[in-house]
Amino acid sequence: MRPFLALTACLALLAARPSVAQDSYELFPFTRQRATNVARMYAERLNGGLTVYRPDACMYNRGGGACLVKGDTNGYIFRFLGGPPGWQILGLAPTAESEIEVSADGRSVVKLIYNGAPRPAEKSPLQTPTAEPDPGGPAI
Repeated sequence: MRPFLALTACLALLAARPSVAQDSYELFPFTRQRATNVARMYAERLNGGLTVYRPDACMYNRGGGACLVKGDTNGYIFRFLGGPPGWQILGLAPTAESEIEVSADGRSVVKLIYNGAPRPAEKSPLQTPTAEPDPGGPAI
């Protein structure tokens, strides 16, 4: 009877293991916060340190907030602005933009996608023009 119980317990443990296809954030809830910290500190070093540079406030939010562009089993991508200390509070324009990819475990920078002057904002999709009355049509 005991070998049967042991076998049943082992099978139950194997069945309870998370599948490999699950999102890394589901498996390890602290990886996104760790990845946010790694990306933020990397940008701080690249841009001269905290005495001359501060990243966007979203990089201090839990899990990157609005700065998180993508997060899945392949890793995390953060895109954020930065500038001199106090730039957001004082309403100053940002002087830098960073886009950084961090590993899925949140421990290392995989790739620096962009770090430089702020890029122009992406243009919004064209709006569908509203129908205007036909000038040659009947007058009302």
